[in-house]
Amino acid sequence: MAIKVNLKVNGEDASSVVKENTLLVDFLRENLRLTGTHVGCDTSQCGACTVHMDGRAVKSCTVLAVQCEQVEISTIEGIGGADNLHPMQEAFRECHGLQCGFCTPGMIMSSIDLVRRERELDEDIIRKGLDGNICRCTGYHNIVRSVQVAAKKMRN
Repeated sequence: MAIKVNLKVNGEDASSVVKENTLLVDFLRENLRLTGTHVGCDTSQCGACTVHMDGRAVKSCTVLAVQCEQVEISTIEGIGGADNLHPMQEAFRECHGLQCGFCTPGMIMSSIDLVRRERELDEDIIRKGLDGNICRCTGYHNIVRSVQVAAKKMRN
């Protein structure tokens, strides 16, 4: 069965007719061509598909597009541009918090949410807060450092 879904993505109205079992990640990638949201595992283990749903980080492979009726979705494409990086994007660049880049969009989206939710961000809190995001390239040291640097910029 096809259902029309109306939502706001990166500040823009978006609507499309989708099958009732269409995942949000597939809607974003296939219907809206927002391919920064990655599909990494198909089992909600890796976090590469993380987006913000009404300001909170969610794994878009666990949400149906039809559940997003009248919801605000933000993807990695909506948080900053090449000439105006979000502080978290800038910190990941400065602190070498990325390697191959596959996990980076989801890691950045989760990190932004973590900084908004947690007042104190020591290494343990950051590591626990990013527990649902897997990076296969790094030892997470530079990712943790990136979050710490970005948190200072985001709070100033």
